[in-house]
Amino acid sequence: MAAVTGAMLVVAAAPGRAPDADTADGVPAGPPREAAVTLLVGRVLDEGRESGDGPCAVRMFRPGLCSGWQEQRVRATARGMGSVLKEPALGGTARRAARVEVLPTDSGGPLQIALAEPGRLTDVTVRDGHGRHLAGALAPHSERWLNSEPLRAGESYTVQVGAQDAAGTPVGVTMAFRTAPPAEGGRLTVEFGPRPGTYGAGRIVTASLSHPVPADDLPARARLERSLQVTSEPQVEGAWHWVDEQTLHFRPRTYWPAHTVVRVRSGLDGVEVGDHDYGGPSDEVQFTIADRIEAVTDSATHRMTVRRNGRVIRTIPVTTGKAGFRTRSGIKVVLGKEPKVRMRGDTVGIKRGTSEFYDLPVSYATRVTWSGEYIHAAPWSVEAQGEENVSHGCTGMSTEHAAWFFDTVREGDIVEVVNSGGEKMAPFDNGFGDWNVDWRTWLSGSALANIDGGPESSPSTPSRLHPTT
Repeated sequence: MAAVTGAMLVVAAAPGRAPDADTADGVPAGPPREAAVTLLVGRVLDEGRESGDGPCAVRMFRPGLCSGWQEQRVRATARGMGSVLKEPALGGTARRAARVEVLPTDSGGPLQIALAEPGRLTDVTVRDGHGRHLAGALAPHSERWLNSEPLRAGESYTVQVGAQDAAGTPVGVTMAFRTAPPAEGGRLTVEFGPRPGTYGAGRIVTASLSHPVPADDLPARARLERSLQVTSEPQVEGAWHWVDEQTLHFRPRTYWPAHTVVRVRSGLDGVEVGDHDYGGPSDEVQFTIADRIEAVTDSATHRMTVRRNGRVIRTIPVTTGKAGFRTRSGIKVVLGKEPKVRMRGDTVGIKRGTSEFYDLPVSYATRVTWSGEYIHAAPWSVEAQGEENVSHGCTGMSTEHAAWFFDTVREGDIVEVVNSGGEKMAPFDNGFGDWNVDWRTWLSGSALANIDGGPESSPSTPSRLHPTT
């Protein structure tokens, strides 16, 4: 049996061409028919869908198993024209598609096209109203086509089918249908970060969801993740990682190459994410990566080495956290810059009145954690810089060096601390420590990497099929 799920069926027909007529006994009257193949077009109505584990979830529908099942036969001809044929059991003559029949089709169901008589499918192309292809694949013997990504709710689709009849003559037909709109309100949307602009090579792409997707709903997470598209020029290897039920981060396997252009967009609009939970429209983001700036501080030698695109451009004497206040080790990225900031010990847990308490105006403060770790001017500790570690966790340097560093780096630039003896920079809860996660572990946080034992195809995978003859 062949099937196409959809809500509205329109079949292209030649203007003014009279329909073929069948006699009561089924023998064609008049001249012999032109080369043609019959496709069985079926659709499952939204109100007739059963649970995801029921018979409506199988890949080849059968009449009677789904309460909302309706079907028609479509004739594909050598001239690419189509006619809608009544079911033989119902009797009557063939007819042209003369009107649009709107049916509330379940967009979560599969789309299937198959032959109802001997022949073979040769080409199936499905596009939505925005020109986007719907991915799909032919069965091994070219008798059936099945979509490999879901239909969108409230979307119009055009289906072009090429086939061969039993004699090998090419035939074809064009059809159209519309899926039912999603329920009003509560559609899942996404807000991407960062804002458009220019950033450092360590910048992480963030996706904040309007409502949570539970960790135990792996298919929904995979469908959502597949719809969040990150493209770049030049291309990089990268992946999404679920930070929590409403937050994903995307990063390349290694730092972004200098001068990369990154585009982030959502393909969620109209896509069924969970059980009757649909995605809505979201704004896309484009940003650019600047020169690759890396600042590596060795707390043991009390030196910071700054590189631009791999070349050392300055070595700076510094002081980092002393015993009891060791600077966090690992990779961080610049979160922002503040020309003037007042630093007080009680904001990091140091009580007023104790010997360690401080309250200081600080210049050229470059933030690397949300909890208050900065790289900043520390004129009060110049004598210790390059010699010993005397700070409460920040990286201090002279005012001259701090001003140069402040002017040189930008949000997203890479800051690494080694040999500090401090705790490891956390991956997600105190800034962007994502680069401290090894690639294998990062991939384990992707829903796509956990579906069927490996990553699924990209949403940009071509869907137009040209099987070999």
